[in-house]
Amino acid sequence: MEKKPIIGISSSVITDQGGMFPGYKRAYVNKDYVDAVIKNGGLPIIIPFNEDKEITEQLISYIDALILSGGHDVTPCNYGEEPQQRLGEIFPERDKFDYLLLSESKKKGIPILGICRGLQIINTYEGGTLYQDLSYIDSVPVYKHSQGHSPELKTHSVKISENSHLYEIFGTEEIRVNSFHHQTLKKVAENYKITAQAKDGVIEAIECKNYPFLVGVQWHPEMLFKVHDDMNRLFSVFIDKAKERKEKNDGRK
Repeated sequence: MEKKPIIGISSSVITDQGGMFPGYKRAYVNKDYVDAVIKNGGLPIIIPFNEDKEITEQLISYIDALILSGGHDVTPCNYGEEPQQRLGEIFPERDKFDYLLLSESKKKGIPILGICRGLQIINTYEGGTLYQDLSYIDSVPVYKHSQGHSPELKTHSVKISENSHLYEIFGTEEIRVNSFHHQTLKKVAENYKITAQAKDGVIEAIECKNYPFLVGVQWHPEMLFKVHDDMNRLFSVFIDKAKERKEKNDGRK
């Protein structure tokens, strides 16, 4: 039996608000990430949030690709700012965890896909900044970027740049995406390029210029892949890249 590439998925912590154990903490990631990996021939491994550097580094040593999943707002001090009024809930310990996942994965050269918060983690780790809320953007109009319902529904359009992984994947200059964010990229990190933008100018995707596959998207393709073939192609290509790297590495052994 052919061994499938192992796709690590970053996770968070959720706290029970009711039930038998209010206040009880659970390791957590949305199941859609797992389903998207399985459908496209990967072996999903949820990487549990923890604060042990050695454990996290060892977990990364096992994987062939990394998905940085969504979640809390990124802590503003990570990019040299103070918290503003419309900042949402933060989880500084998870920021540190995700930064470690990213840095260790880059050392291995494995494919990396950041989704929503994952995009923002990539940008801030590499020296970029964020708007802490869309309302702080001076330009107008700003479209509705948190649709608030129907995760499988595409609501606004996105322009894709040529000479990008996303253009190769989608094969078109414009797509439509779902949207569930109130923060967005401000200054893009050096060595990264903008590869997708909404028509109001909000940055929707970036890619590393000199890395085999390091892509961050602001929308949630894992919520779309079951009913939209184009979004499934994003996972298909990502996992194919992981397969190629795994086969290349296995051939060296």
